[in-house]
Formats: sequence, C-alpha cells, structure tokens
Amino acid sequence: MSATVAARKRGKSASGAGAGAGAGKRRRKGDSSGDKGKSKGGGKMNEEISSDSENESIAPRKTEEEEEEELEETAQEKKLRLAKLYLEQLKQQEEEKAEAREFEEDQVAGKLKEDVLEQRGRLQKSVAKEIQAPAPADIRILRGHQLSITCLVITPDDLAIFSAAKDCTIIKWSVESGRKLHVIPRAKKGAEGQPPGHSSHILCMAISSDGKYLASGDRSKLILIWEAQSCRHLYTFTGHRDAVSGLAFRRGTHQLYSTSHDRSVKVWNVAENSYVETLFGHQDAVAALDALSRECCVTAGGRDGTVRVWKIPEESQLVFYGHQGSIDSIQLINEEHMVSGADDGSVALWGLSKKRPLALQREAHGLRGEQGLEQPFWVSSVAALLNTDLIATGSHNNSVRLWQCGEGFRQLDLLCDIPLVSLLYSFFPCHG
Repeated sequence: MSATVAARKRGKSASGAGAGAGAGKRRRKGDSSGDKGKSKGGGKMNEEISSDSENESIAPRKTEEEEEEELEETAQEKKLRLAKLYLEQLKQQEEEKAEAREFEEDQVAGKLKEDVLEQRGRLQKSVAKEIQAPAPADIRILRGHQLSITCLVITPDDLAIFSAAKDCTIIKWSVESGRKLHVIPRAKKGAEGQPPGHSSHILCMAISSDGKYLASGDRSKLILIWEAQSCRHLYTFTGHRDAVSGLAFRRGTHQLYSTSHDRSVKVWNVAENSYVETLFGHQDAVAALDALSRECCVTAGGRDGTVRVWKIPEESQLVFYGHQGSIDSIQLINEEHMVSGADDGSVALWGLSKKRPLALQREAHGLRGEQGLEQPFWVSSVAALLNTDLIATGSHNNSVRLWQCGEGFRQLDLLCDIPLVSLLYSFFPCHG
C-alpha cells in the first residue's frame, strides 16, 4: 500500500516534471513569443515614442504657426487700432470745428447783440476802473501850429490826428511817430491860383466813420470838404450866415450836420455834394454839436442855456435845461445818453428821455479866486469814450479830469487829474 502510494507519488512527480518541462518549453516558446511580443511591444512603444517625438517636433511648428497667427492678429489689431485712432482724430477735429463754429456763432451773436444794444443806446462797457493816469514821461507834445489849436479829430483807425488852429492851418499827424504827414496851409484872401484852404480861424472839424471825408468849418461861414487820406480839397459848402461852430458826421453815412452862430442847424450830403435842409430853434449862437448812428443830432445852445436833440426826419426837437451858465460843449456817450459842460463849472449827464440831468457835477474843476470871491473853473470841453463809462473834461485850470459814470448814468466819480500847461479848448476820444 505504501508501495502503491509511492509509485503514485513517483508517477505524479514524473508527470509533474513532464508537465513542468512542457510548461518550460511552452514558457520558452512563450518567452520567445513574449520576447517577440516584447520586441513588437517594444516596437510599438518605439513607434509610440517616435510618434510622441513626431508630436514634439510638430508641436513647435504649431507654436510658430500660432505665433504667426498671433502676429497676423496683432497686425490686424494694429490696423484696427490705427483705424479707431484715425476715426477718433476725425471726431476730435469735427468737435473742434463744431466748437470753432459755435464760438464764431457766439461771437457773431455777441456782436449782433452789441450792435442792437448800441443802436438802442443801452450798451455800456465798464472800462473806467482800468484807467490809470499817465506818467508825465508818457505825455508827448507835438508842435507845429503858430497860434492856439481850436479843434482836433482822430481817424477811425486811430493812426492819424488832424489838428486845426487860429492860424488857419490843418496839420495831419502820425499817432505812432508824432511826425507831420501833411499840412494844409492858410489861404490868402483875394489871392488867385493858390491852393484852397481857410483864411480865418478854424473852429471845428469832423471826420466820417469810414475815414474818407474830413470837414472843417471857420469864422468865414465856410465848410470845406477834404479827402482825408490825401488832404485833397474836394468842395466847399456855403449857406451859414455866421461862423460855423460845430460839425458832425452821422456814423455809417456821409450825412453831415453843421451848426453856427447864426442859431441854425444844417444837414448836408457830402457824397453827393448837396445841401439837404435847415433847422431852427436855438435862441443864441450854437456852441457845439454831436451825432452818432441815428438820424438825429444834439447841440449845446451856449447862452440860451439849453441842450437840444434834433430829430431830422420829424423836423422836431427836444429841449433840455439844467446848467446855469453858457453850455459850450456836448458829446453823446451812446444813443440814449450824453454829457455837456458849461462855464458855470458844471458837468451834466443826460438821458435823451429826461428833460433834466440824470447827474450834475458842480465845480467839476474846482474854484479859483480869493476867499469869498471864488468862481468855478469854466468847463471848456467834454469827451466820452463811446459806449463806455469813461468821461473826460477839460478846463482853463490847465488840467484834464477823467470821470466814471455810475450805474444808470446817475453819478460821476472822479478818477484822476492829468495836469497840462495851457488852456484846453478841445479834445476828441479815440475810437478803439
């Protein structure tokens, strides 16, 4: 039994050994096949590795393509950015043009508004507070006349001055250099073939607002018309029966107003060399006259103690009272207000709708004489810077005084006193 078991054991071990040998053979075959498989698998791995390496070699190329694409996109973005920038510049330019147009429109609207206010006499620019008295070194003296200067005018461009005197001459001066540009000499009475000119004291002058015509009046009842640029004589107006004391052109036209010691006011058309009409009303010699754009003029009536506003189309007049003495000077501030001076030493501000002064400054240039016998200095001339609050007055106390018109022209405040060396007969404001 034991032998049988042992035999079985040996059989099993032999069969197991054979099976193991077979398995070993199979294993070797399998190993070889496995090696083959491994080599194949290794090939597959190599192939996979090679494909990976190919992918790795392709990957940089894709990155370069991507970079190229990115570069292409950046160029497109640049074009887009430049296009947007260009459009933005165009938009900015259009906005600037629109702002410029708006500014121009505002300027035009402002100018039109100023013109309307000026026409209505309501335009008033505040400049008086900016004025400072000139230093003595800033005052330039021009010498050329042999006798007292009676009147002067400044061209609309403020480049030249015309002065006239009792020596019967007219001198044109350069404002910038102070030198003489032209001299219209005195004409000798009864002499033939001589250049035209005045043979008696010249009392007044006026220049048209376009600077084309110069008019001058004298004690011989004559009005001479000159070409302002060349000082060439054009023609002579006759008609007054006494000395011509005042001249004024209507602004924007060649219509000339004249007044005289014959108490009349005459209207002339200079461009057509013609007389228009005569107006009467003053009771004494008329001393001064002024006009602006409206078809009317204002006059100072001298010893008759009145200021008058002449409405030419209606052939009517308004009479104003206020000074106690002879009213010798007058000038319009704007279309609705004027200033006048008298030998009682007073300066008056007027509204054309009021018969009495809005403001009256007595003893405007102070008093003279011994204590108890003082008399006011005579106000010999007045001037106004058009459409502003600045007034100037002159007197025989050898000074010019500058004044500021208060609100509503109801007050006069002294700004400064400019000393001179002689009696002031006349002065004329610059246009600028």
